[in-house]
Amino acid sequence: MPHSLPSSPKSISRDGRNGITKFTNCRILRGDSLVNEDLWVDSVTGKIIPSQAAFYDDLILPDDVVNLGGRILSPGLIECQLNGAFGFNFSTLLEPAAYAKKIKEVNRQLVTTGVTSYVPTITSQRSEIYKSALPHLGPSGEYQVAEDGAESVGAHVEGPFLSPTKNGCHNVDVLRQAHSFEDLEDCYGADNLRGDDVYHPAAVKMITAAPEIANMSALIPELAQRGIIYSIGHSDATYEEASAAVGAGATMITHLFNAMRPLHHRNPGIFGVLGNAESLPRPWFGIIADGEHLHPTTIKIAFNAHPDGFILVTDAMHLAGLPDGTYAWTNGDCTSAIVKNGPKLILEGSDRIAGSSITLIECVNNFLNWTGASIPQALSAVTSTPAAMLGLQGLKGCLREGADADLVVFSENVDAHGRDELVIDEVWKFGTKVFSR
Repeated sequence: MPHSLPSSPKSISRDGRNGITKFTNCRILRGDSLVNEDLWVDSVTGKIIPSQAAFYDDLILPDDVVNLGGRILSPGLIECQLNGAFGFNFSTLLEPAAYAKKIKEVNRQLVTTGVTSYVPTITSQRSEIYKSALPHLGPSGEYQVAEDGAESVGAHVEGPFLSPTKNGCHNVDVLRQAHSFEDLEDCYGADNLRGDDVYHPAAVKMITAAPEIANMSALIPELAQRGIIYSIGHSDATYEEASAAVGAGATMITHLFNAMRPLHHRNPGIFGVLGNAESLPRPWFGIIADGEHLHPTTIKIAFNAHPDGFILVTDAMHLAGLPDGTYAWTNGDCTSAIVKNGPKLILEGSDRIAGSSITLIECVNNFLNWTGASIPQALSAVTSTPAAMLGLQGLKGCLREGADADLVVFSENVDAHGRDELVIDEVWKFGTKVFSR
């Protein structure tokens, strides 16, 4: 009888070990529930494997059995908007070798926060920065090296095709208008917008742009055809303009409510496309739950409006993980300063929020406490929902057979302020443990 497990040229016994780990006595995230099940993973293929096929059909015993004592086993967290971390800003012009080294350092530290996959983000910058940095920020998990830490699933370019009236902390002097697709290629580099095939996609995974500016809305279908997500953001679009963008293929909204036309009872603006009265598909949307960008009740309203599209993001800057102080930031054609005071980041000399310094698990815990959402609902906002938005269903953000074995082990705790919280105990990447608290 043929074997039920996937084969791989790497599937060679190492010192008599098969690389298989069985997790038992755990609560596994399955949709809207935590289910008592075992889970088997293979560190050779980097995948979740069918336990019954392994045990009954192939007569395989795991190398290791991990008893989680009733703790939660979740897919690895997916971060969809990260501008930098641990002192490195992705919007930095460096020599290629130095830039690549910095990315490796970030990846190895980022995975300790529970993030196993992420979308590195470059803000509005000069063209030379995009062309220099983007080749380093494309999908990086092809070789499944667990020790490399978190993997990029493609870059996010947040700008420079934004509304000058909704620029936030982005330097208005480097904002541009797109009249043709060649304008996008001129800005980002044609090679960064073109993939060789499904196995070698473009470096750019997502573009945030204002659809009402110049001819941008007409360029959305070409981006979608190339597998690049168009996200509405930093925009003064009316409800009608936002609806037209969704009709053209926009599937995401960047940090909902922030840097966009506010909700009005006679014109709901971009928020209005989340309504289910229209025939258009409702887009996914990012929410920054740091206590600075949005009021907790606003977050609850957004979740209730479209829970299946709700994605928690940090919008974290390179100051994440650093002490309070004033730090330099490459902001288009100049260097600005960001003042860090706890989780709050402010552009020096203004009252403008300049991203955040929060971690994704902190966003999850805030969301849990502010909204009364269930643990499965909160974890879905950083696992299965972003995976669906990114087109990675069945590969990331789930614990199905054949998915990448990216896992986080959580225990439940009550902090010093009496708040319920999830605590990261372990992180596994491609079936190998890479962090333990």
